[in-house]
Amino acid sequence: MEIGSSTLLSPEEISFNFSSNNSDFSWFLDMETGFNGNNKKRGRKDLEESLVNEESGFGDILSSILMLGEEAKQEQDWFADSDQRSAFFQPNYSEKVQEMNGFFGQFEQFGNQCSEVNQLGDSRSKRPRKSGLAAAAAATGKAVSVGSGNVSPSQSGTGSGQQRRLWVKDRSKDWWDNCNHPDFPDEEFKRAFRMSKATFKMVCEELEPAVMKKNTMLRDAIPVRQRVAVCIWRLATGEPLRMVSKRFGLGISTCHKLVLEVCAAIKTVLMPKFVQWPDENRTKRIKQEFESAAGIPNVGGSMYTTHIPIIAPKVNVAAYFNKKHTERNQKTSYSITLQGVVDQTGAFTDVCIGWPGSMSDDQILEKSAFYQRATRGHLKDVWVVGNKGYPLMDCVLVPYGHQNLTWAKHGFNEKIGEIEKVAKDAFARLKGRWSCLQKRTEVKLQDLPIVLGACCVLHNICEMRNETMDPELKFELFDDEVVPENNIRSMAAAQARDHMAHNLLHHGSRATAAGFL
Repeated sequence: MEIGSSTLLSPEEISFNFSSNNSDFSWFLDMETGFNGNNKKRGRKDLEESLVNEESGFGDILSSILMLGEEAKQEQDWFADSDQRSAFFQPNYSEKVQEMNGFFGQFEQFGNQCSEVNQLGDSRSKRPRKSGLAAAAAATGKAVSVGSGNVSPSQSGTGSGQQRRLWVKDRSKDWWDNCNHPDFPDEEFKRAFRMSKATFKMVCEELEPAVMKKNTMLRDAIPVRQRVAVCIWRLATGEPLRMVSKRFGLGISTCHKLVLEVCAAIKTVLMPKFVQWPDENRTKRIKQEFESAAGIPNVGGSMYTTHIPIIAPKVNVAAYFNKKHTERNQKTSYSITLQGVVDQTGAFTDVCIGWPGSMSDDQILEKSAFYQRATRGHLKDVWVVGNKGYPLMDCVLVPYGHQNLTWAKHGFNEKIGEIEKVAKDAFARLKGRWSCLQKRTEVKLQDLPIVLGACCVLHNICEMRNETMDPELKFELFDDEVVPENNIRSMAAAQARDHMAHNLLHHGSRATAAGFL
């Protein structure tokens, strides 16, 4: 809105005009005379009164005009002040906008650089990775500040002569470097890892295709030997992850991840090679060994079930409650089961892992691959010996469980006890060699079968390579066998057992069971 200028009269000028120009007053007199219709001259007194009234009316009009002029002047001053303020703040406002735009531009550029680094990290080509290194180093150099004393730079050269700088926590690897040295004594190595250096080397070579990782632009991969050593030392000692981290100079989460990865690789790669049901020729040799030792023919294996203590699970707690362990230890105990069949050397030929600790031995047997193999008729002329916790059935031979036994039955129980001891001793070596099975572990319940399977595979490797165990590692097992309600499920098996008991008593150290299998 625009306001135009107008000329305003001063009070002196107004009074001068009114007093000096008498012709103007005649105009007023004529108007008054015309309105009244009277041509007579008015008196002096009436004229003076009229002039006073006229002067007061014009005074009011002029006062209004003066007030409007003052208001117009104030508005002009206000707009002038507004223009001055706008002129003062406009440069500062423009400067702030430019600074904010520049900040957001740098932030967006930093985000794009980080995205490029992530994409280049996933790529397997080497040249694109080199192109993103400079951007990543520049971005992280501006955004990250690292305190002294806790971290140290790690540098490695590239083919072009450039060096990359990485920040990693400085941890000591002296213990592992000492163990991994070629001059490290084999006895001390065996005491730490429960196997000789030659056996350890063989395990590493078998697992290398499955566990080896490639170097990246951020860090060098952990060597295969160190990966396998972290897992085996953790299984052998049962030490907490913080101790594993301290020994090998790795992070706690890294050690936990390595243990699970190597255990999974052992179960996937090595279990099919080292834990398998024997073929016909090997079964024949196993039978001969057992018959030579105990005099009972056609025995193809010895069976046992042990419990592995666990922390109380969050779901289905009652299923894992172990009544026997709770009564013996006077402390609430939870467990999962490990059932296995071993040959004459104590090596596993079949394992059933992970069923809840509240299940009995015969219930676990029905879940095993061995039981499925037997019910389908794949096992002929083969006995697997178990303790009193298993029922007598086709392919499963158990001792007599009732009281007041005859001499023949008593002698049979002694001979079959020798075969039972093979499996029990094998499980004692398993728990003694791999101490992680002796106490509750922080491994999650869903990951525990993988760890137990890896322990069984490593046990077989040590047994097959004749790895002796330190007597100090001997572990005593507690029998938690519960006699099943239906302990005789096959009359043919009961007759064969009676026949073998009779032959052992009357025909020397060997018994025959022909015609009963």
